[in-house]
Amino acid sequence: MKTKFLALLLVFFISCSDDDEQVDYISLNDQEIQDYLEANDLQAEKSVSGLYYVVDNEGDGAQPKTTDQVRVAYKGYYTDGEVFDQSPADGISFSLRQVIPGWTEGITYFKEGGNGILLVPSHLGYGFNDYRGIPGGSVLIFEINLIEVVDSSN
Repeated sequence: MKTKFLALLLVFFISCSDDDEQVDYISLNDQEIQDYLEANDLQAEKSVSGLYYVVDNEGDGAQPKTTDQVRVAYKGYYTDGEVFDQSPADGISFSLRQVIPGWTEGITYFKEGGNGILLVPSHLGYGFNDYRGIPGGSVLIFEINLIEVVDSSN
């Protein structure tokens, strides 16, 4: 009886394992970003969190804090070039507390009038599960133009 119970318990644990949990998206995303940078002859900075960013123009206006509201024009796409989202040319406004961590961090590397690229690994994006049409584990690339910073302390 004990043997059958142990065998059943073992089968239960094996069948409950999730193969997706064993995928090392952090390493895979990092390699995918490095390959993209090389293929597109881009030089990027890498932050401690794993976010890559390219500052084409730093801008000369206010620099946002992670608590600020900003207006940004952007285009989001995957490393294969497929666009998954794009703002109107005059941008959209939002609080940096209400977006993915890659944006909360990345937008602060620019000043008003600045532009560049954020290369967001999935752990700073939408995670390892599918989210509203974005496949889990996806690297997201955003061309951004920081139009305006609204200081949240005002």
